Amino acid sequence: MRVHVADHPLITHKLTALRDERTDSPTFRRLTEELVTLLAYEATRHVRTEPLTVTTPVAQAIGVRLSNPKPLVVPILRAGLGMLEGMQRLLPTAEVGFLGMIRNEETLAASTYAERLPDDLAGRQCFVLDPMLATGGTLAAAVDFLVRRGADHITAITLLAAPEGIERLEQDTSHIGVPMTLVTAALDEKLNEKGYIVPGLGDAGDRLYGVVD
Repeated sequence: MRVHVADHPLITHKLTALRDERTDSPTFRRLTEELVTLLAYEATRHVRTEPLTVTTPVAQAIGVRLSNPKPLVVPILRAGLGMLEGMQRLLPTAEVGFLGMIRNEETLAASTYAERLPDDLAGRQCFVLDPMLATGGTLAAAVDFLVRRGADHITAITLLAAPEGIERLEQDTSHIGVPMTLVTAALDEKLNEKGYIVPGLGDAGDRLYGVVD
């Protein structure tokens, strides 16, 4: 697995504002969208293309377009939805699938409760969106799910990652046999006893959409 930690100053600037506990939900959502668009430039560096010749007002030009089948963007519900618009700004023609996964707060194990994906993902590049790579269990389970459906190239995009999560993700996906990349805005210090990233930014879902009692 290849890990890319983006170190652009604009990414760091927006991430700093996200971390601030004073940032309200509307601002948090806007910053998340902007940050994901910046991360998407790195994440799509190896998106598949095919040659295309177009006619300019002056002459013919040789360029490229996205290959078929189009990339599939997969936000992990619910917090991953807050990243979708930022990704679609860069890849408006990509298809979107949804994967609902929940982490047991006692065992930290992830399970799937909903999915809206093509039955056959053969030959598809998948971009998985999940704000926090904490314990790594949820993202690892999502990657395994997509590869079992036939996906042959996985790129995960996160706002933050913890060393424990990266280690778990590498271990749990070592068998998948397809190229995998993790693109994240920052690698934080550690997890606390509750499985939260430190210093982190709190619960991304709650900060995106408010706390649901």
